[in-house]
Amino acid sequence: MFTGLVEAVGTLKRRDRRGPGFELWIEAPFAEYAAGESIAVSGACLTVTEFQVPRGGALGGFAAHVSQETVAKTSLGNVALGGPVNLERSLQLGGRLGGHLVSGHVDGLARLETKTAAGESIAHVFTAPAELMPLIAAKGSVTLDGVSLTVNRLVPDSNPHGFEVMLIPHTLAVTTLGKLSPGAEVNLEVDLLARYVVRYLQSGQQAAPSPARDESSLLAALERAGHKL
Repeated sequence: MFTGLVEAVGTLKRRDRRGPGFELWIEAPFAEYAAGESIAVSGACLTVTEFQVPRGGALGGFAAHVSQETVAKTSLGNVALGGPVNLERSLQLGGRLGGHLVSGHVDGLARLETKTAAGESIAHVFTAPAELMPLIAAKGSVTLDGVSLTVNRLVPDSNPHGFEVMLIPHTLAVTTLGKLSPGAEVNLEVDLLARYVVRYLQSGQQAAPSPARDESSLLAALERAGHKL
């Protein structure tokens, strides 16, 4: 579990094919690692398989396997060697939750459509896959390339699948989002709570048994078992 607050920007140094997936080696400034720990790489939760700690002024890094599902759902297969990636280590219990609860399970790709200056900040309008739009709400949360952001507004008049986020100077400076150009794709994870609320509503509440029906069924089962009620 993560918060969507990027800790560092790493560099993709190597991508080696491993069957339908591949293995990444990412240079990162972290002082320590643990084999098997989870690190969000541009929003995708990956498992550290090996690592090298910084030595003699040289940055260390870590290796992580990217599965076929992650290849299909994310942009990690398209990051150029030498390109930057947003990094966040997993949330510690008792730590501050400054963003929102982020699973690191990417739902799909969003495409940047426009960038518009708004004072020192920049409004970014993205297009999301149509099937994910019911999970995106104004003033709700989304994660883009591992960055926790608030949805400023939906833009149905200009783009039925569009939403706007405002990137403040700090986010522009310390993440990869400030370097995006229109047409770029980013990893999108919808809000965890929205996912379950929509799933519950889609399942049809009318199909759920009422408490009264549940109670009647329980009483009948007890009587059949010989209990006097």
